[in-house]
Amino acid sequence: MMRSATIALLVLICISMTGCQSPRDYFIQAPGADARQLQDLFGLLDSNKLGMDERYAVTQKISSSLSTAEDYPRLVDFLADTVAQDPEGPYNARHLLTIAWAYSRQGADEVAALYYDRILKNFPDLTVNNESIHRACLRRLIDLSSDPAKRIEFRRELITRFPDKVDMGAELFLLGNDYESLGDWDAALDAYRRFLPSFIADIPGYPDAIQYAQQFIDLATIRKDWTYETLDELISAVSVAMATGNARSLSKIRAKVGFFAMDWYQDKADGNSQVLFDFSAFTSGTRIQRAEALDASSNSREAFLRPWGWTERFSVWYLYFRKINFPADPEVHGRWEWAGIYFGEKMQ
Repeated sequence: MMRSATIALLVLICISMTGCQSPRDYFIQAPGADARQLQDLFGLLDSNKLGMDERYAVTQKISSSLSTAEDYPRLVDFLADTVAQDPEGPYNARHLLTIAWAYSRQGADEVAALYYDRILKNFPDLTVNNESIHRACLRRLIDLSSDPAKRIEFRRELITRFPDKVDMGAELFLLGNDYESLGDWDAALDAYRRFLPSFIADIPGYPDAIQYAQQFIDLATIRKDWTYETLDELISAVSVAMATGNARSLSKIRAKVGFFAMDWYQDKADGNSQVLFDFSAFTSGTRIQRAEALDASSNSREAFLRPWGWTERFSVWYLYFRKINFPADPEVHGRWEWAGIYFGEKMQ
């Protein structure tokens, strides 16, 4: 009602101030639009000689003309008036989708989201150019929402209703992320478990999605007996094992989830960095020493220790220690682990 009243007011202003002869002149005189074309199109629209599909086609042409002219306020007014005049129109969902898009183009994403939600709740789905209107609305609502609970709601509906039209792997991984944000660890675990066999392509922004999900599952399900309450305790245990060349102790102390061994130029996401190896190949017949202090780049959440005297290719290693960030398990969250090894002198 408010939208119809607004349009009526604009029409009155147009008539009184510019001498418009028709209520349609408000739209026909859109700056940058083809006035002659719009006049012809409105003539067809008002002729009462068009069938339902033909009216839709003409309405789309008018919308396209206003959109090309970037006159989004007039585009919104035109389509809102179209819906108001025929509340049961079969193409109303499509018109409202365009209104939502026009609001987004004007920087009013919150208003656009209201329209997307309105379409989902009040209008039957409509397929245009082989695309579902409801699917488009759900996708936009997921992108626009900053609330993980709402994103979960929309994404679950998207997965349930359109399983063959989405990248299931990506949707399940992002669903797990949002469950993590809410602290729903069981639901996150379930989503990541379903994600792994569904993965078919890289997820933009998450190059290590497979590794992340697998580590979450492992941390949630296996016994975590390699963690230490303090960094000093961990370094002491590692130092004793190195000083005695005890490869078995070193293997026992290292993290059992996500442990890496790589040079400074390698990417942690590289599968080769996750290869397990036998410490005995690096400790036999040699005396391993370590720096007296941690590397200067160490901080309250991660630390580097420089030992040397290892056999094989690299004599110098940097041991990487970090606090475990896994709030799903309060017993280990915030404890320390030996998470990896960098081979060679540190990059400057």
